[in-house]
Parts: sequence; C-alpha cells; structure tokens
Amino acid sequence: MPAPFPPIPKPPVDEFPVRPNLDYRRERDSLDLQFLIDELDWLPCGRLNAAHEAIDRHAENPASKDKTALIWEGRNGEREDYTYSQMKTESDKFANVLRSLGIGIGDHVFLMLERVPELYFAFFGILKVGGIAGPLPYATDPLRVKAAMQDVDTKVMVTQPDMRFLITPIIPELFELQHILVLNKDGRDPMPLDYQDLSFEEEVSKATTRSETALTAQDDSAVIHHRFDETGVAMGVTQEHGAVIRHYATGKWCLDLHPEDAYWCSAEPGSPVGTFDGTLAPWANGVTQVISEGIRTAPDWYRVVQTHGITVASMMPETVHILMEAGDRLPKEYDLSSLRFLASGGGPLDPEVIVWANDVLGLPVHDTWGQNEIGGTLCSNFASMEVRPGSIGWPLPGVSMAVLDDEFKPVDPGVTGSIAIRPSWPWTPPVFPLDDSPNRRGWYVTADRGWMDEDGCYWLANGGE
Repeated sequence: MPAPFPPIPKPPVDEFPVRPNLDYRRERDSLDLQFLIDELDWLPCGRLNAAHEAIDRHAENPASKDKTALIWEGRNGEREDYTYSQMKTESDKFANVLRSLGIGIGDHVFLMLERVPELYFAFFGILKVGGIAGPLPYATDPLRVKAAMQDVDTKVMVTQPDMRFLITPIIPELFELQHILVLNKDGRDPMPLDYQDLSFEEEVSKATTRSETALTAQDDSAVIHHRFDETGVAMGVTQEHGAVIRHYATGKWCLDLHPEDAYWCSAEPGSPVGTFDGTLAPWANGVTQVISEGIRTAPDWYRVVQTHGITVASMMPETVHILMEAGDRLPKEYDLSSLRFLASGGGPLDPEVIVWANDVLGLPVHDTWGQNEIGGTLCSNFASMEVRPGSIGWPLPGVSMAVLDDEFKPVDPGVTGSIAIRPSWPWTPPVFPLDDSPNRRGWYVTADRGWMDEDGCYWLANGGE
C-alpha cells in the first residue's frame, strides 16, 4: 500500500546537534529495559509513587533542586516560576490540606482547573497522599461531571469560580462529595465564596510545608480519566503509580526529552495527553516545562516558542492545523531557532500538515499512537528515524504489535486489518483489558484498523480514535 508522501529523512544519529535518546534501528531489539527502572528513585521497600518520581526526587537532589521546573504564563500577562524544590513544597502543602480533610489512600479527588500552577500542585498532592486524581477538561458539561464523579464516589472536587457556578445544580446529587475547594486565582472573580465551599488559597496557607509521601505500590491506582458515550455514560480508565515508568519512557523516547530542554505541551489539561505528556512524562525526565494559560491563536503559539526558547513542543493535531491555516509567512516574524523537536498526540495527524511543518518550520511533526486503556503511547515516530508522513511510526521497545485478520491471525505487510497489542510491554497495566470480547489468541484487539509496511512501520486506515 503506497504512502501518499515520501519519507522525510534524518541524518545519522551521531550527526544530530542533540543526540537522540533512542537509536531505534540499532537498539529496538537489544535494549535492556531494566535501565528505566534503575534510573528512577523508588521508595523504601520497593514502593513507587509517581509524585515522588516526577517532582520529589529532583527536589531532593542538590544538582536539580534549584532548577526551574515550571514557568507559568497567565492569560493577563502574569508570570510565575517554580523550581523543583518549590514544586515539592507546594504539592506537599496541598497533600497536607487533603489529609486535614480526611483524604487518604484510594480516595478520589477530581480536578477541573485551567492551566494554572495550582492544577499541578494539587495533582501531585493527591498522589502524595495515595489518593486517585481525576482530571477533567475545564468547562466539561455539568451532567458529564456528575456522571464521572458518581462513577467513583468522589470525595473532593477542586475547581474555579465559574465552573463552580455551573455545577451548582448537580451538587445535591453527589452524595459522597464532602468538600469543594475553589481556587480564585489572584482574586480574578469578584463573587464571594459559597458558604459550603473552602477557599483553596486559605486552606493551603494554613498547611505545613512538608509531607510524607504515601508508600504506594506499583499497582495502586493513581489517576483516572473518564470518557463518555453518546448518552453521557461515564467510562473511567485508571492508571497506576507504576505507569510513571511508561511515561518516563515516553518522554525519553517519543518526546526525546533531555534535562536541558525547555518543553511545552499545549494539550488540554484534564485530557490523557495533558496528564501524561504534559505532566508525568516531562517532569519525570527533569525538564523545565512552560505552561501557558491563554493560547488561542497561531501568533500566541509562535510567541511562546520565541519568548521561552522552547526546544521541544508537543501539540494536539488541531493545533498543528491552526498553525498551517495561519499561513507560511507568519512563522518568519518570529525566532523559532530554538525548536529541535515537534510531536503530536491525541489523534491522527494528516500527512499534509507534517510535510507543511517540515517545509515551513524546518521540522517534521512526529505523530504518535496509543491506548489510554493499555498504558499510553505505544507507537511513535522517533527522533532517530525518518518520518513517514501519515504513519503512526514504530512500536516502542518492548511493545509487541500486529495487524490481524478476522480470525485474529497476523496478516502480511500492506494488508489492512485490526491493530492489536500483545501484553508484552514490561509495565503493562495490572488490569490489562483482556476478556472474551477483545482478546483473541493472546492479543488485545483495538478498535483501530490499519496496516504495516515492509519495514514494520504502522499506518491507520480508519483515522484512529
């Protein structure tokens, strides 16, 4: 099956200005994945907590504790910078707020916040007490909020004033909900706090600045994301603390993150991509991450790259289309020379925009593919490999993929069938979705159809999910 565009070549690995973390062709089958485990810190007794691996281990290291972890741009021009040490302090404080409210291991805390620093403090604070973070995209329909929160008997909701107002009608139906924490960032909203609610700022100001991180196990639940069917029924997918190993690998291989990078992920907070590629992957890899609250247009995107010297940018497909639609002349008005790697996730990317980015921005966009249900990113166009526009790339080291026919047998290259995964990825979720419906001959058969070319590169035939 011919590809619509020729491959975009790459130089030999040794000729890259920044050597890729993964030399895919040479290392794909020989790489000992134990090094991913060894590079993380771990807790006593072989315990693992994702917040410790993403934040605290850098904050406790003299070489990185004062490194900038987060640069925040507010929509009104505000700026706040936080080192890894300060990120630890702020997430510790929120963990202590939750403990004061009786929240502990296994309790669900939902987050519906805009791109503000407090979103990340709260997220990691939840993980530190052993709670389960439930990020929801901001402005999620209140009925869907209700469905998600009822699905797991949520005890605490953290949100902002306008969304708190919108969800008021559903509150009486959330019988397990005990507290609503409202963040009024910099006093932007003049409306007074509802008498039933708690001020995020006031509660944090009373909290002590050090917290003991819960000694969670690899298979303890850490994050839940909800999808909704056409009737609004919520379907939750949980990822465990051990998922931080997978997302550490994703950041290293699929985003090609190096410690010196200035990274920016413009995916929507609350989405799986926003949580994994925008939270766990970058900070587990110890980079500086830029968070911009008010990005809406192509000039906004170019300005952030120029202002902060972004080296690696991850985008949703719609963002790449916005850039292309703004035209070829606009990028010339900005200094984009810091960029060295572009990635996209959360949906299939049209080959035309990949070619456009390479021609106009000087870099191709590296598309990825994954399944939230089975661990995140599973297939990627890698920094060391030529980019084949329209493809989803090659399986990550340790991932076994195939294209199957109707009898669940692998087909020859070029033949379209169902894309399937075998649970061979070393950190496959402990509750791998293998049952009588999708599981055939040891494969997990996804809803996506596609084909594999002669070189083992995968392509979607149905546009993906």
